[in-house]
This record gives sequence, C-alpha cells and structure tokens, in this order.
Amino acid sequence: MNDAPLVLREQDARGVVRLTLNRPQAFNALSEAMLEALQLELDRVAADDRARVVVMAAAGKAFCAGHDLKEMRAAPALGYYERLFAQCGRMMMTIQKLPVPVIARVHGIATAAGCQLVAMCDLAVAARDARFAVSGINAGLFCSTPSVALARNVPRKAAFEMLVTGAFIGADEARTRGLVNRVAEADQLDAEVEALVASIVAKPRISIARGKALFYRQLEQGIEAAYADAQATMACNMMDEAALEGVQAFIDKRPPRWDGM
Repeated sequence: MNDAPLVLREQDARGVVRLTLNRPQAFNALSEAMLEALQLELDRVAADDRARVVVMAAAGKAFCAGHDLKEMRAAPALGYYERLFAQCGRMMMTIQKLPVPVIARVHGIATAAGCQLVAMCDLAVAARDARFAVSGINAGLFCSTPSVALARNVPRKAAFEMLVTGAFIGADEARTRGLVNRVAEADQLDAEVEALVASIVAKPRISIARGKALFYRQLEQGIEAAYADAQATMACNMMDEAALEGVQAFIDKRPPRWDGM
C-alpha cells in the first residue's frame, strides 16, 4: 500500500506554493481522493495571506491523464457520476477564484480533465515535448466539462476539432492556440516557470488579487457591464497603498517600495 500524499505541498519564503500531483503510477489521474486532496490544498492557499503564487506540477512521466476511468467504471450510476463531476468542477473553479495566480508546469501528457486543469490555471508553461488532448471521445465520452475551460482558452473551431477528434497537439501548437503561455526545453522548464514566478511576486499582492477577480468577472459580462465593473475596480485599486506608492515612485523616478504589501 502506498501511503504517500496524493498532493505534495511546498511553500518558500516568498509565498510561492508548489502543489505536486503525486500519483505517478497512474499518470496522476484525478481519482476522487486526488480531487479531494487538491481541493484541500487549494482551500489552504485561499486562506493563506502569505501565499503569492501557486505552481501546479506533477510527479512522474505525465502531468495528468484526466479522470480515473477504472474508478469511474467500477460502479456506474448516474448519481455517482453527477457527484464526481460536481466535485471536479468545484476544484477547477477554486483555481479561478483564488486571489493568487496559478501556473501549470506541464510535462509529458495532459489529457481530458488533465488538459482541463491546464486550461483552468491562469498561466501555463510547458516542456517542448509535452502533448495535450481532450481525448474522451476516443472512449465514446465527449469531454463536456473540459470543453468549458478549453473553449475559454482556444479559438472555437480549434477547440471543437480537438474535442471531436481526440487528437493530440504539441506544446508549440498549444502555445499558438493560446492554451499555454511559454514553451521551454525540458531541462529549462523550471527556470522558465521561475522567471514567471519572479515577475509576479515582485508586484503587490492586492493589485494582482483585485485584477485576477475582475479579469474573470468581466469575461462573462457584456461590454458595458464589463467596463462599469473595471472602472469601479480600478478606482478602488487606485486607493490601495500599493498603487499610491507605485504611482508616486513613477513620478519620483525611483523603484516602488512594496515590501510587505
């Protein structure tokens, strides 16, 4: 019996939280227990004012192969499937609702709900040999829940082609389509993630938290409502100590003093 935690957690002095999916023998498939462990760790981040950014990584040869199909097939019942997908949906939405950015560090494959996980993260950095697919259709299961995240990252026709063919795309194509931000050679993957992390933690936490919340709200609104929301958010942001210091620093032609903000 393997008693290792399903999700490993590390946090450094900067507030960078690294969550590592730790089910390598199953390509980090999202079992019920894995979903529960991820939810617990994400909830911890949400309650931690010291957290600044989350890096979502994975152990073994793959990032995440999606749902655990063996577990899903063991006890087929509509109620069970409804609870499972609700559990998964809650975890995915928690990522979006966190006040800090979440970066997917992707290697190997990210398929079905694993590809959904990449799409739900705010940012993604992939190894050049990483591959992505929403491949449920190959088993007769249209990737309906992954399609929600995928269609909010990738142009409509490109997303639909992936969904109805189940075909893989490589990391460079994933970047071209907007599924990932950056691609690096495998031995430079951590360095590329760190470059993104360092840029984020150098900024005020409150400004990023306000901005992330607004960014996702306005995407679901009409343009007039989005502008009204953005205007109110920006006015409140301007009253934050961090913004007042940042603007004054710009006027004074000096670096901002954001320590502790």
